[in-house]
Amino acid sequence: MRGPRRIVCLTEETTEWLYLLGEDHRIVGISGYTVRPRKARLEKPKVSAFLSAKIDQILELKPDCVFGFSDLQADIAAELVRRGVQVTVFNQRSIAEILDMMFQVASIVDAQAKGLELLGNIQRGLDDVRNASETLPRHPKVYFEEWDTPAISAIQWVSELIGVAGGHDVFPELATQSLGKNRIIANTDEIIARNPDLIIGSWCGKKFRPDTVAARAGWLGVNAVRNGHIYEIKSPLILQPGPAALTDGLQALRELVHNWAEGTLPSNLIKGE
Repeated sequence: MRGPRRIVCLTEETTEWLYLLGEDHRIVGISGYTVRPRKARLEKPKVSAFLSAKIDQILELKPDCVFGFSDLQADIAAELVRRGVQVTVFNQRSIAEILDMMFQVASIVDAQAKGLELLGNIQRGLDDVRNASETLPRHPKVYFEEWDTPAISAIQWVSELIGVAGGHDVFPELATQSLGKNRIIANTDEIIARNPDLIIGSWCGKKFRPDTVAARAGWLGVNAVRNGHIYEIKSPLILQPGPAALTDGLQALRELVHNWAEGTLPSNLIKGE
């Protein structure tokens, strides 16, 4: 077997991708936040959160490679490197970078052929949705909320996927900011001014509540609020910068945007929720 034999994945996307590649036998530890694939939680030790990790437990697993994600895991990576562990930290923020990350992981575990096959399928799925979206009779303005207090708008891959699905991100200028603190909308009156037709929430770690959003002061005149077009996409689907976002996350966006465009999207506001 070529490539690392004992891999710890500090985030979900590399775990899911290795399972899809048929290389899950290499995984010896995963993030406690992993939900995809479901069986990973039953089969693999959970050794990290997102901002913290059980360093001693990871060392006991004797990994020959650890996969991490973003500057937010820099401290974990640095500690592991100081302890003699090989660490690869990816920092993908766009659709193209997600695809590149997946190819790199496939190459690292000597599964290039399988990786290219799966990536081809994903790319065709992206192209199919993009082509179908071009024929929509209208295209909604979309406000994607990654967090509520403070309000944080869509990260780049989410913004791009909204475009693939046929919508227009109302804060495109913030999407290229990799850090959440740089996507904070300090004056939420600006959200009202941009008047989104569709509001999509994905509050990582807590339940999104459409009625709470609709009750915000001054929001009654916003198109999405007036029509009850406020929906959640679960964060493991859309905020995972890996296979989930480019497949199930995209399909969830497509359903909402296309139904809105065709006038078949029902109100999601339920009294007493």
